[in-house]
Amino acid sequence: MNVTPEFPEPIEEHPRSSPLSIHDMTVAYHRKPVIWDVDYNAPAGKLIAIVGPNGAGKSTLINAALDLVPKASGQVRFFGQPYQQLRERIGYVPQRESVDWDFPVSALDVVTMGLYRKVGWCLPVRWRHKQLAMEALERVGMSAYARRQISQLSGGQQQRVFLARALAQDADVYLMDEPFTGVDAATERAIIAILRELRTQQKTALVVHHDLQTVSEYFDEVILLNMRLVATGPVEQVFTPENLRKTYGGKLALLDRVGHKMTLPEENESD
Repeated sequence: MNVTPEFPEPIEEHPRSSPLSIHDMTVAYHRKPVIWDVDYNAPAGKLIAIVGPNGAGKSTLINAALDLVPKASGQVRFFGQPYQQLRERIGYVPQRESVDWDFPVSALDVVTMGLYRKVGWCLPVRWRHKQLAMEALERVGMSAYARRQISQLSGGQQQRVFLARALAQDADVYLMDEPFTGVDAATERAIIAILRELRTQQKTALVVHHDLQTVSEYFDEVILLNMRLVATGPVEQVFTPENLRKTYGGKLALLDRVGHKMTLPEENESD
């Protein structure tokens, strides 16, 4: 059996079947560590929330996995392979704040950009590619805005367009950085409906998420992160008041409300 010294296989703790495996990853900005010694295997076909306080390294975790920022140490693999070898199987939805919304392109153009590997470099976009892009826009309720300049769309509409771009790739793993932030209720419902549809197709999605009160409703698994991994696993096992206090340091007043919501069903059953 072949063994690569860079990322030895087989490693029981990092199976090739895992959609995303992170091995002892540390990321530092200007020599200041942002995340330390992260070791994680994502389960297949699950919706996974990445949760933690501001500055905990949630976005950095995604960016490092996608080679958007350099790693000080460690390895990342998708299905046992480096990201560069499986890019077409990985979908990415960035933070809205990181996008230049004044760039003169339409919603359809943005989605079509997600098909560049199918189109080919320096080749014209064909009708079938535009049709795929339109189908993706239809899935997120944005087909009527296909010709609209992205700068003319609302925040929620812009987010839907970038979700459509990721969907057009027909990826196996989706990494989404705060897709619910700053969107209206209708867009939030549309996003979670798409996530659930992806799950039925055995796709995996890792989502940076801030609303603690919807974690149990929206997600199957959770990563609790505060520079280091605090806990990972199924929501019903890991998303506990104790682990949240370890993650947030007991400084978040919302923890009391979340904890009360978690214990309320048991209290009702005992009444």
